Amino acid sequence: MKDRSQATGGLEREKPYIQGKDPQADALYTTFFLENHLDHYAYPDHVATPEQVRFMVFTENNERYHPCSDEMFWTIMGRSDSSQLRAKYHNVVTKILNLVDAQIDDPWEKTYLKALIEIKFDHETRDRIMIPSRLEKRLLRIYMNRTQIEDPFLCQKVERNARAARCLASNALKEALDRVDDAVLLSCPVGLEQIKERVDYLKLSRLFTLSVETRLWESDEMLHYTAEDYLRLFSGPVTGDGAEKLWRFLDVCTTPDGKQEASSKKILWLTNEAGEIMADLAIIRYLARLGHKIIIAFKDGPWFTKIDYYDAQRDERLAEELKDALLIDEPCLGKNELVEILKTDKSILAISDGTRENLNLLMASTTFARAFKEVDGIISKGHEQRHRLFNTHFQFTQDIYSIAADQGGLSIRYKPRHAAAIKFTLKDLENKARTIISAMQKAKKEGMTVMFYSGIIGSIPGKEAMAKKIMNTTVRSIKDQSAGTFVINPSEHSEPGMDADDLMFMWEMVQRSGLIDIWRFQTYDDIVKAFEAMKMKIPPEWVGKDATFSTGCTKEMKIALDVQKQHPEMQIIGPAQEKFLRRQEYGIGKMYDRRLQDICEP
Repeated sequence: MKDRSQATGGLEREKPYIQGKDPQADALYTTFFLENHLDHYAYPDHVATPEQVRFMVFTENNERYHPCSDEMFWTIMGRSDSSQLRAKYHNVVTKILNLVDAQIDDPWEKTYLKALIEIKFDHETRDRIMIPSRLEKRLLRIYMNRTQIEDPFLCQKVERNARAARCLASNALKEALDRVDDAVLLSCPVGLEQIKERVDYLKLSRLFTLSVETRLWESDEMLHYTAEDYLRLFSGPVTGDGAEKLWRFLDVCTTPDGKQEASSKKILWLTNEAGEIMADLAIIRYLARLGHKIIIAFKDGPWFTKIDYYDAQRDERLAEELKDALLIDEPCLGKNELVEILKTDKSILAISDGTRENLNLLMASTTFARAFKEVDGIISKGHEQRHRLFNTHFQFTQDIYSIAADQGGLSIRYKPRHAAAIKFTLKDLENKARTIISAMQKAKKEGMTVMFYSGIIGSIPGKEAMAKKIMNTTVRSIKDQSAGTFVINPSEHSEPGMDADDLMFMWEMVQRSGLIDIWRFQTYDDIVKAFEAMKMKIPPEWVGKDATFSTGCTKEMKIALDVQKQHPEMQIIGPAQEKFLRRQEYGIGKMYDRRLQDICEP
């Protein structure tokens, strides 16, 4: 048998892993995802679909995203007896064993638990293919399941939040945060607006510095600080390449002429430690007053001293700070639902990221993925999340600003979104809808009949190009046969980067405009005549199909019936309404019903 350490010989560590060059390396690559429980097809109920991952990660050349640093990935793929990997494994098991020593008093139970954890540790690390953070999650789960301790760090987290809250409420801190000396005022142009902009920058920069100071929640030292002590803390160094970019993103000025026109931003805030969250919320509330909308992402459940979604509800101090926020429990929000929530007057929203570990986008909830996709930028707190986002060649679909402590001060790093990432903002989709509506209004003024044609586009996976040819052929025939008819053909308006939710959101605006005279749904006869016009035999996948097979058309029939109640003169033509029952919901990022996934994917 070939030595496993030779299985990846010759692979280039500095490049993304490309499958198809070495069968043994490919086998190890597949095993890496399987053993770490990160393969969607093996664990479809837990691991995100590739389409959902692409909401967040810009992958190329069919590469698969892995939730660890490049260094860790290549250490595992290299199959070497790495001292670094062994050290990380050792740190993980030591952390869990220390937890047993600290919380379990019964000698028998303590011995049993430690032996159980060590046996599981030996089993999981034998082949050196486990990501240390995934190992940590499994061992902590064993501890929690055996002890039935719901949250081993609950008391510690409550204490941290309480300590931080006392500091934030102190007169000394309030005085330091509000201190503005003559030098600051003289550095600004003589104008109240310019002074306000400078003050916003000072307040936020001070709060960001405070938010990474662990003494705020880990000890009582800062409870005795004077205003001057806090001011010395605020004057500490700011390192990293992201400070100016962050201030510009948040629309606060750093220099008299550095202010750009302000615009409201949607921000996804990735939380970190208990205690730290209290300072984060001071920043978040200030940003909300400046007109920004912030979605706070908590862990889904207990994960050491990280703040989680349940803490936001059961910790009295934290719940009080979040009393005006909208807490969203639904893990699978659709685009339209999320957009409607973002349109409300709530400036602060709170969600779970769907995971109980450090940042793992493969395990994130659908709601988190959609929020990631819809916002204007990501603010991430702490070194663990920075490690996952920055120590990797992967690029993301959003600009990322990482906030962490460094060299006794504040570190701000910036990672731009991939240059080729396509994003359709709410405004983009609304503008596209208005353009189509304007064309409909013009046609109506010219005395034309407006017809909307709904048909299969993406409901047969891999056949989108043929679906568009069929629709284009049918629409062309309708135009040739019907004088004075303005036909809207949805296949002409889809663009690269638009997923099913983007399209449905845009089209619903058009469909509810009240300008449609005839809403025609594709019939099988339409498909037959289209293939006849193209002089082609009907392929088997198209036999018997009509609009009732389409998820989008099913949704559109519901909209059509709703619109017809308000505009009874609108005609609905096509298959019987009661037949639109089969396709109910898209798989995330897909153009076909999620129930087709098992038969459409390998």
